[in-house]
Formats: sequence, structure tokens, C-alpha cells
Amino acid sequence: MKLDPVFIWTAFVQLLSAIPTTLAITVVSVFCGFIIGTITALSRLYRIPVLSQISTGYVTFIRGTPMLTHLLLIYFGLPMLVDGLSAQLGLGWNSAKIPMIAFAFISFSITAGAYMSEVVRSGLLAVDRGQIEAAWAVGMTTPQALRRIVFPQALAASLPNLSNSLIGMLHGSTLAFTVSVVDLNAKAQIVASTNWKFFEAYLAVALIFWGLTVLIERITGAIERRINLFRRGGVA
Repeated sequence: MKLDPVFIWTAFVQLLSAIPTTLAITVVSVFCGFIIGTITALSRLYRIPVLSQISTGYVTFIRGTPMLTHLLLIYFGLPMLVDGLSAQLGLGWNSAKIPMIAFAFISFSITAGAYMSEVVRSGLLAVDRGQIEAAWAVGMTTPQALRRIVFPQALAASLPNLSNSLIGMLHGSTLAFTVSVVDLNAKAQIVASTNWKFFEAYLAVALIFWGLTVLIERITGAIERRINLFRRGGVA
């Protein structure tokens, strides 16, 4: 078998059309996961009754089971739930109307939420508790202190881990092809099936993922440098 450089380029060009799908899965899951993770982290840190126990169980279960399992549970379980509720309430709506990408959005958001909760929690713990106590002393409420003082510093401390989580979800999005979502991996299979040049097609996929990963790292690095300027007082 000989490597076909021409087909690598051909596959690369054809794969570009699948990048928006992969990025949409990544961005939606990380955004929703960050919201879920923040709520979960706060529930655990402040030991909110009931929510704290639920959050701990959620994080333990999701982190202790594979990402593909979450996707398959949502893929097979959600239609049963939707169809059952629809039948009981007489809505006349069925799970066949759910777009395949929605299963990936829901599943990956749930997965990202558990991992993001640990990232957010570690960032919150990195902020000296004396700062929030000082905020209370000047009359701020806890939500105000969190929003104005704690969260900005926690976000800065968590940025490297948030970047790693984003990259991890980008790579994890390749599992979406198991539920018939045409992401980069699925598109590579389609492109390669015309002449069975799978190695070249997946090499093109690897190059695209590498480029996206480097882009995320560069953007994160630029944000970190900007934050460090503010910390040193280099920006007015």
C-alpha cells in the first residue's frame, strides 16, 4: 500500500464542511457544561441541602463511567421517556422528531458538567476566603461577592484547566458519529468509502484536529497573558 498525498488533500478539503458540526457540539456542550458545573460546584462548596448530595452523586457517577456510555444511555433512554410522557399526556409527539445532534448536545453537556464542576470548584477554592469575608464586611451579599470578586479570580485560576476541558470535549465529539451525526470522523468514513483510502482520510482528520487544538491553545495563551498584565498592573 502506498500513501496517496493527493487524496489526503482531497479528503482535507471535503472534511472542512464537517468542522461546523464538530465545533457546534464542542461549544454547546462546554457552554452548557460550564453552567451545570458552576451550579454543581456551588452546591457542593456551600453544602446546600439535598442539592449537595445530588451533585456529589452526579459527579461521581459521570466521572466514573465512559463518555460513550452516557451517549448511548441518552440515545436509547430519552426516546423512551419522551414517548412515554407523550402517550400519557396525549401530546401526539414522538421521539422520531428529535434531531440526532440533540442527543450529542444533551449527553456531552451532562458529561462536560461533571468535569467542569471540578474545574470550577478548584478555581473557587484557589481564591482566598478572606476576600469574600471582606466583601461581607463592606455590606455585599454573597451573590454580589461571588460575581464581583470571587468568580473573576476563579476564572483566571481555572483558565488552563478550562482550556484542557475544551480540548477534551473537542476530541470527545468524535463519538457523535455513533448516533449518526456527521462530524469529522463520520465524514472521513464517508469520504474514504469511495476508494477505501481510510488511512489518508483519517490522517486528514488528525491534521484538522491538531490545527483546532493549536488554535485553542494559542487563544488561551493570549487570554492568560492579558490576565497577567492586569495582575501586574500593566494595563490601566
